[in-house]
Parts: sequence; structure tokens; C-alpha cells
Amino acid sequence: MDPSPTSHPYDAPTGCPVQHQASLYGPEFAADPHRFYDEARTHGPAAPIELAPGVDATLIVQHEAALRVLQNPSLFARDSRRWAALREGEVPMDSPVLPMMVYRPNCLFTDGAEHLRLRKAVTESLARLNSSRLSRDVERIADYLIDQFSERGTADLLNEYAKLLPLLLFNQIFGCPGDIGDRLTRSMSAIFDGEDVLRANAELTECLMELVSIKRRQPGEDVTSWLIQHPAGLRDEELKDQLVMLMGAGVEPERNLIGNALLLMLSGRQPGASDRRGSGMLVEDALDDVLWNNPPIANYATHFPVRDIELNGTTLKADTPVLISFAAANSDPHLTDARQTLSKGAHLAWGAGPHVCPAKSPATLIALTAVEKILNAVPDLALAVPAAGMAWRPGPFHRALVALPVRFTPTPARRTTGGAPQPAAVSAQLSDPYRTAAPAAATPRHSAEQPKKQKGWWSSFLDVFRV
Repeated sequence: MDPSPTSHPYDAPTGCPVQHQASLYGPEFAADPHRFYDEARTHGPAAPIELAPGVDATLIVQHEAALRVLQNPSLFARDSRRWAALREGEVPMDSPVLPMMVYRPNCLFTDGAEHLRLRKAVTESLARLNSSRLSRDVERIADYLIDQFSERGTADLLNEYAKLLPLLLFNQIFGCPGDIGDRLTRSMSAIFDGEDVLRANAELTECLMELVSIKRRQPGEDVTSWLIQHPAGLRDEELKDQLVMLMGAGVEPERNLIGNALLLMLSGRQPGASDRRGSGMLVEDALDDVLWNNPPIANYATHFPVRDIELNGTTLKADTPVLISFAAANSDPHLTDARQTLSKGAHLAWGAGPHVCPAKSPATLIALTAVEKILNAVPDLALAVPAAGMAWRPGPFHRALVALPVRFTPTPARRTTGGAPQPAAVSAQLSDPYRTAAPAAATPRHSAEQPKKQKGWWSSFLDVFRV
């Protein structure tokens, strides 16, 4: 994986003016999205955008207008089968945004009674998570990941920590066996990074259907089993798609919340830094600051007007995608007083209305534990490059760093694997942390011998902790 923004699948020509159709997938938008939001608000509550080449939409950029859309499901549906351009073949089927937008029978893309049935199964299954156990699981995964780079004295906390921790945690929460967890980690990462999304989506579907089949035969104390046992009586396809939704709604936002909070807290540790806001900041305050100013999912919650709707002077066409800019709504000048106090109840980072995030409490606990763990385990963490020089990953939905390079005093790893194969370390050039260990040099062997299957991150973690 090349982390350079210039090689990302969302690349687009720069200089797209907002008064026309602005692209939300190029490096110019990623570098300074708030410039676009500020300009867009001068033209009204909504702006025409291009999410990816050939994928047009409207972005809501005012707080009051965002609430009107989020809280009115009778006028704004979530079922993307209404999407006229997609039905008529005008949207490229290999578009990197489709996995985040096409219909799946899960909580995100359903309305009315069906939405209530599915959401009840999800919320009641999540409610069975034990907070103390969840915190211990985060700490255990964090310890494992820190051991992978503690002896180097350098690390990329985005790709080696914030990105991997929630992926491995969901393998734990879902009760994944080693091989399924490795494939789940690999495919979900590829979907979020827009890399060969058709193949990644097929692999994701295959491994989750295998997991559902296993858990029907051998249930455990995990979310997959609890969803299967729920009175809603979810079919296998529905079960698979609730799991996809949970990972999609948890992994990308969580890694960005962790990464953006760490950037904020470490920004005051640079020698001669002019912005000391991060120095001495409580982790809880840093998370709130991120949710206000750099929400992990900046633009999403796709709705489809059921008819042409007038919204504060702007016409939203029926059956066209309308997205909410949580980032723009949070920076709306009308929220000045709330922003000054960082009032937790005013920002829209968790959404609003019937589709408000059902996992706010566990998501906050995971991020809080992950940030506290790395800061306590490596107390002299410092940014390896100036905070202002950090690159942001292009893409229309997220507010995500490309990398978070840090330096610190090397310390010995606290756990060993007892000879278990390990994933390849991320190099100083920030190579892909999701690749498995590089194959050893060829050695002669008997023809009957089969090459050993290389282990991924989840299998290697299981070898260390035997969970």
C-alpha cells in the first residue's frame, strides 16, 4: 500500500470550484475540507458534489438543515434501492464508494418496521457486551500491537495501531476463528482503502457467511451468536449484513477517532510548537474536540428524498443521494456558543434521529482505552514530523490521516510468541501493515511437503494470547 495521497484511488484534479459541482475525493479537499464547507454555506444549506468519478450527490452543510433530514424518515428514506442513477446504470459498478452506499438488508439501509426489527436485534446484542471485558480486550490487543514496534523507537500510530486495533477487536467481538479473522481483516481494510473493492467485498461476504454457519452450529459468548439467538429471527443474509454494518460503522470511525485524538494530544509535544493545545489535555477532552472539529466520519448518512423537497430554498430531487456533512454541521457559525464549550449534546458526530449511532458508549470506551494505553505504555511519544505537515487521506466520507509517524525511546517487547509466525513489521517507509509475513527464501524440501500457510494479524494474535 502506498500511503501517498497522489496514488490513492480517490485522486482527482485539483481546483474544483464549489459554486459548481465540487469533488470530495481529491487531495485538495482532503487537505482543507473546512474551506469547502465555509464556501458551500454561503450558497445555502446544501451543495452539489461528486463523491467519486460519475457519482453525483448533494451535501447538507448547515446544522438546522441536517437535523431536518436526519429526523424526518417519512420524507428522507435510507433505502438506496431508490437511487435513480444507480438503477439506470449511470453509476460505475466498480466505483470505490459503492460498498458504502449500495443497499444491504441492515440497519443503515432500511426504514420503518424493517429498520426497527433489525436495529432492535443489533442494539440488544450490543447491550450484552460487558464494559470491563471490552476494556480488557482493547488493552490486550493494544499490548500486542505495541510489542510489534516498541523495540524500534519509531512507529506509524495510524497504520500500526489505530487502524489495526479496531479490526482485531471486532474479530474478538464477533468470535472469529483465526483464518476467518485474517480474511475479515484483509477484506475490510481493502474496502475502506478503495483497493479492488469488488474482490474485497466478495471475500468479506464469503468469510462472514462461513462465520455465521459456524456460530449456528457452535454458538459462543459473542455478538455473532447473540444476533443468531435474537427473537428477530435473522436470516443468514441478514446476519451477514448486520455484521458488515457493525464493522463498517465501527472500524473506520474508531481508527480515525483514535488517530485524530492522538495527533491532537501529541501536537503540543513538539519542540518549539506554537500550538500547545494538546499538551496536558485530558483524553476525554481530546475525543470531544475531535468529534467537534475533525469527526471521524465527516460526510455520510445517505438519504433519498421520497419526492422533490424544498429545503430552505434548495430543491432536493427525489431518489437522488443526499449526504449529511457532520463536519460542516458542527462548524456551522450558528453553533458558536455550543462550540465554545464543546457541548457534547450539540455536535452531530454520532448522527441524530432514528438512525443515531447505537454504539456510542462502547465506541467511546474503545477509543478512550486505546489512547490512554499507548500514552501510558510509551510516555515519551513525540511526533516525528510537524503536525501541520501531516497528510490526510483522500475520500469523501472520512476525516482520516494517511499516517501518524512518531518517535520514542525503544523498550523491549513484553511478550513473545513462542515461535509463532509473525506478520511482517511495517517498515520505515510505511509499507502495508496488513500483509502477512514475507515468504522465506526457497529451501529444498521433499515433494510431499506442502508450504506452510502464512499467518495474518488475527492468527498471530491468537497464537500469543490463546483466546
